[in-house]
Amino acid sequence: MLTAILGAQPAKATNGYFANGYGGTSKGMAGAGVAIPTGVLGLAQNPATGTALPTQAGICLTGFQPERGFSIAPGGPLAEGRQTSDNSLFWIPCGGFNYNLDEQSSVAVFMFGNGGMNVEYGTNPFAGLAPKVTTDPLGINLEQAFISLNYARRLTPRLSVGLGPVLAVQRFSATGLEPFAGMSVQPGALTHGGDDWSTGLGMSLGLIYRLDSQWSLGASWRSRIDMRPFEDYAGLFADGGDFDIPAVATLGVAFRPSGNPGLTLTAEYQRIFYGSVESLANSGAMLAAPLGSAGGPGFGWQDMDVIRIAAAQKVNDRLTLRGGISHASSFIDDDGEVLLNILAPATPRWHASIGYSYRLSERATLTGSYTHAFHETESGANRTPGLGQQTTLFMEQDEISMGISWDF
Repeated sequence: MLTAILGAQPAKATNGYFANGYGGTSKGMAGAGVAIPTGVLGLAQNPATGTALPTQAGICLTGFQPERGFSIAPGGPLAEGRQTSDNSLFWIPCGGFNYNLDEQSSVAVFMFGNGGMNVEYGTNPFAGLAPKVTTDPLGINLEQAFISLNYARRLTPRLSVGLGPVLAVQRFSATGLEPFAGMSVQPGALTHGGDDWSTGLGMSLGLIYRLDSQWSLGASWRSRIDMRPFEDYAGLFADGGDFDIPAVATLGVAFRPSGNPGLTLTAEYQRIFYGSVESLANSGAMLAAPLGSAGGPGFGWQDMDVIRIAAAQKVNDRLTLRGGISHASSFIDDDGEVLLNILAPATPRWHASIGYSYRLSERATLTGSYTHAFHETESGANRTPGLGQQTTLFMEQDEISMGISWDF
């Protein structure tokens, strides 16, 4: 399953490079799911929701169609003009199983794509930096897949908690970075290293507290995951190829109006701690230190704050409809960081989603969703001498998710 997830080549830079929700139920509410149960894949957002699920298996498939790229103004060695990345459709599988040990506790195992980024440009905008060097088209591919075990327990009629280890597997490759060989501590480990794999282990924690029959609160935290360095790209990423996965924390509230018990309203706040991962957060606005060095250049990413508001309406015993919006802060706050982020144009900030669940029988339920990440741009100029041409990044994305669950 992990091989299938990674082989699908995720290109979903929505909230940075993290996915905006996991599974069709959550995705139909713009990624919400920390204060309400959203199925087996919802355990990725809050492990405590396992106590609200039946013994259940689920599989899902998400398709992404991003449009992303850049434009460079004339006036320097960088190739001017607009380029849009190739590779426009990606499919990501996921699945899991939750088992009720008794009325108070459950265990689960589930697998999903955490996120990633893919660009593949037809030509290389950096070729002019080294005109005597033969360069290939510019492109990178980052893929991250998680497998998680989960234990959830209802401590009191109102309070449930959950926790579990998270095994992360990531894969990275890059081409077309030959013009930066003179700026790297390890030119032989800068580009064309093929697929380099990395693994790490983290922890996920969560709780849900039911204030009364109408209100519930949810909170979750997933630790930073210390990943094995990308040795084949030790001349690209800071600190010799280090590329850890940042921690993420989420708080949320859900409300069920007494006059419409089939309606659930939910809102949540999430922070993704990109700013604590040096290879992402170190500034690349001025390439004063070599690529790959200790404390070397990164992409200038900062912590990202995400706000979500969503609703689910049970129409009848078979059909539930959902919708939601989310807004994220910008992934960079210095316009000098734009140039290197040609490799990762993670510009979208607004998402809008709709979704549904339809119960086919007493045991089987279909789930689907559609999400649009709205067009967003970031513009600026690098401050390194010779690299100061105005550059604009852009991206938008359409996404569909479908799945089926089976209650035992």
